[in-house]
Amino acid sequence: MEIAVGMIRLILRLILFSAFLLATALIAITCTIVEIVTRRAIDRTPVARFCFHGASRCLGLRVRQQGIPASGPVLLVSNHISWSDIPVLGGATPLRFLSKAEVGRWPIIGWLARQAGTLFIVRGSGRAREARQEITSTLSGGQSVLIFPEGTTSTGLSVLPFHSRLLQAAPDAGVAMQGISIAYTRHGRPDHLAPFIGDDEFQSHLPRLLRHPAVDVTIVFHPPIRVDTNRPLTETTEQLRETIAAGVEQIYRERAMEEDQQGKEAVRQQA
Repeated sequence: MEIAVGMIRLILRLILFSAFLLATALIAITCTIVEIVTRRAIDRTPVARFCFHGASRCLGLRVRQQGIPASGPVLLVSNHISWSDIPVLGGATPLRFLSKAEVGRWPIIGWLARQAGTLFIVRGSGRAREARQEITSTLSGGQSVLIFPEGTTSTGLSVLPFHSRLLQAAPDAGVAMQGISIAYTRHGRPDHLAPFIGDDEFQSHLPRLLRHPAVDVTIVFHPPIRVDTNRPLTETTEQLRETIAAGVEQIYRERAMEEDQQGKEAVRQQA
């Protein structure tokens, strides 16, 4: 019975997501036509935010947001758990991503990422300096950029060490950095289905996630911080990592307390 329900849920979500993807494609085509006719580039970040938000809903992601995204351009820094971080965070605030080049070749998510103007970087290519310059240029142009300084995904139970090289783009552009904590929970506990790690493949991970009931995703926007140029960037990077890690731990504590409270309330109602 449970398997049958899971298959029905998977089929319905895929149909809904396919319909939404078609609508998104029509929006992208319309933007392209307008750009050709007017010979002016369109800022697609607000459109991309709408599309990412819709994609999250279709994928069965229940998003909770705490804190306020910065109003001006900032370098957004987040821990990284899954490919689904992209639609979740992309739907929370207008931004551009820095992502590994492989994501651009993924079905669905890669297409959405390209439409949102994602900056892709080839891992191990020695092009970090070039990527940092592109991030700096985007920030100076008035757009926020999100990076995942862990360099890979994790189980979400902890935050891996941060690489500080790309974070230099913030002081180079004269903008602040804003940390983001993201965590996935199911029944008040860390979710084991959402993490996209190891040799997992998108084509197998997506249906595995969609077959199950909706997962709760909590994102916390921490207060922006200015980079002190008189202080080693590695110290600021570690401070940011500690803030994000503490935010993840706080999310798990709060969701567990909520689940325990709901359980107690259910017992009282049955008594």
